[in-house]
Amino acid sequence: MAPPAGADPDTYIYMNFMKSHSCYDAMPRSSKLVIFDTTLQVKKAFFALVANGVRAAPLWDSKLQCFVGMLTITDFINILHRYYKSPLVQIYELEEHKIETWREIYLEYSVNRLISIKPASSLFDAIYSLLKNKIHRLPVIDPASGNVLHILTHKRILKFLHIFGSMIPKPRFLQKQINEVPIGTFREIATIQESASVYEALAIFVERRVSALPVVNEQGKVVALYSRFDVINLAAQKNYNNLNMTMKEALTSRSCWVEGVLKCYPHETLETIIDRIAKAEVHRLVLVDREDVVRGIVSLSDILQALILTPADGS
Repeated sequence: MAPPAGADPDTYIYMNFMKSHSCYDAMPRSSKLVIFDTTLQVKKAFFALVANGVRAAPLWDSKLQCFVGMLTITDFINILHRYYKSPLVQIYELEEHKIETWREIYLEYSVNRLISIKPASSLFDAIYSLLKNKIHRLPVIDPASGNVLHILTHKRILKFLHIFGSMIPKPRFLQKQINEVPIGTFREIATIQESASVYEALAIFVERRVSALPVVNEQGKVVALYSRFDVINLAAQKNYNNLNMTMKEALTSRSCWVEGVLKCYPHETLETIIDRIAKAEVHRLVLVDREDVVRGIVSLSDILQALILTPADGS
């Protein structure tokens, strides 16, 4: 695709690169894929996610003989937020509900159809589907067999672009500082105090639909990042009946060691930020000032939107 007359051709480099490669190109030679039957108990499903180190699983309905959706950490958060009462009251719904029961309840409040893509579809189409549907995981389904081959994510696509995009000329706008380009979220940033409870964090995840919260101290400085993925540790440690614990306690009890907060600064270039986020294999960087006060969030979604979709919208 040629850019319109007068447009900067640099901005179309990555868009055309993604249109010329298929989802199959970005799939690893081997990867772990966990599939749940909808008759499985919710609690067992989340323990299985933890045990296998995956964040989501396609759902198979044996009655309909097809895939009907995805079970993700967002479901776990929604269950905890909806049914938690106190440390003294067991969350019956988590202990006893089957996945199909939870879906019946949840579908009353949301449209939860399975959004998927074919392996021959372009990576541009995959990015478009991820961003426009505001989802983080896109199953690649073989149209012949109906099998799920892989689950594409923002992280996988950016990694593919970071590795193989080196073969194409780098757009000049990558040298712009992050404070010069409208990439990221800079207003009404959702943060949480160290002294707040985990339940308060879950409420923000549900109400603000954010995927991570910078944790700040009394001085407003960022000290950690608490993401949706951290919530699954509650299942791993069987702590989901104690959501009154403070964020500080929750961070201290994390089962995996986390190296501080990955940050970026307003004066850093877009290229530097993309390199950092790709090499660290994280979903976002916290934009801070010299005092380590949160000024914004730069996510994989923001980067892919700016590099791929925004040029397409202008074409």
